[in-house]
Amino acid sequence: MSKLVLGAAALLFASTAGASAAAESLTLQQARAIVAPLYDALNEPLKKDIPGLLARAANADYKSCSTNQDCLGRDELAGQFKVFGTIIPDLHWTVKDIWTSGDQIVVRGEASGTPVQPLFGVKPTGKSFRTISIDMFTVRDGKLASAYHVENWAAAMQQISQ
Repeated sequence: MSKLVLGAAALLFASTAGASAAAESLTLQQARAIVAPLYDALNEPLKKDIPGLLARAANADYKSCSTNQDCLGRDELAGQFKVFGTIIPDLHWTVKDIWTSGDQIVVRGEASGTPVQPLFGVKPTGKSFRTISIDMFTVRDGKLASAYHVENWAAAMQQISQ
């Protein structure tokens, strides 16, 4: 009898834990709303209130990491967005696909623009680029807590130099 009770208790715990995790999983609609201000800040950044948009999207202790060790805080990231806006005034960053799993959001994006200043050492040629990005975010309290991101800047540099 005790094995039956333990088995039933384990089954009940497993089913309620699963239901709780499913209830806490972000919907695509929630994910899109959470990341929207960040991507808005990446569209013609010099025309935007970047710090304000990032404050809407991300927690104050947000970290944006381009490697496993190299991370920028929210204020540093705002400065980086401004630099990109200076180099690429017509920068556009489009969300192409979005996935969620629990408190994680993964975005496949596309960056495009025409540099007017050197981009990673490549002088402007008047040519535009279009490249892919992958961003993996963790959400805490309805805002972005961290990001790991990769962009194919090598492809962008190749496109503008040919």
